[in-house]
Amino acid sequence: MSGLIGKKIGMTSIFDENGKNIPCTVIEAGPCVVTQVRTKEVDGYEAFQLGFDDKAEKHATKAAVGHFKKAGTVAKKKVVEFQEFETEYKLGDLITVDLFNEGEFVDVQGVSKGKGFQGVVKRHGFGGVGQSTHGQHNRLRAPGSVGASSYPSRVFKGMRMAGRTGGENVTIQNLRVLKVVADKNLLLVKGCVPGHKNSYVIIQK
Repeated sequence: MSGLIGKKIGMTSIFDENGKNIPCTVIEAGPCVVTQVRTKEVDGYEAFQLGFDDKAEKHATKAAVGHFKKAGTVAKKKVVEFQEFETEYKLGDLITVDLFNEGEFVDVQGVSKGKGFQGVVKRHGFGGVGQSTHGQHNRLRAPGSVGASSYPSRVFKGMRMAGRTGGENVTIQNLRVLKVVADKNLLLVKGCVPGHKNSYVIIQK
C-alpha cells in the first residue's frame, strides 16, 4: 500500500458543514524523500523506501550517511518501505501530503503508549473478585485461579495474567481524512491514532 511517514502532533476537533463537532488527530505527514528504489530485477519486488525527519550526521553510522547521500539528502530518523504507488518516483524525489485527498480513508499504524507492568484488571478488563464478601478484604483486583490441580498440573500458554502493557504495533483502519493543509504538511484524520505526541506513525492509503 502506498503512503507516507508522519509524526503525531496531537488531538483537536473541527466542525463539519452541518455544525457537528468532530474529534480528530493532527499528523505532520512528510515531506518524505525517496531514499531507495526496489526493483524486481535486483530485489525481487517493487517498492520505494522513504525517509522522514532529518538526523544529525554525527548520530548516524557511516553506512547510513553513504546510503542517504546516494539520494542527495541527509540522514533520516525514520525509514519505511511502501508499495503500489500510482506515480513512478526516482531516487531523491520528495513526496508530500498532497498524496492524500479529503474524504478518503486511510490506515494509521503506530506504537501504542507504554503503560508498564499492569494487573489483570487494567490489562485485560477483569472484574476482580467482586463484592467484598466472604472475607475478601484484599482480593478485589486479584486474577483468581489460573489452572487446575492434578491435571494438567500446569498453566496453559496464553493465560491472561499481569504483565507489561502497551508499547505494541497497533493499526487503526479506515480513518477518514478530514482536512489536508498542504502548506504546513498537516493531515487531519477523524478519531484517534496510536502513540504519544511526537511519535512516528505510518499512514497508508
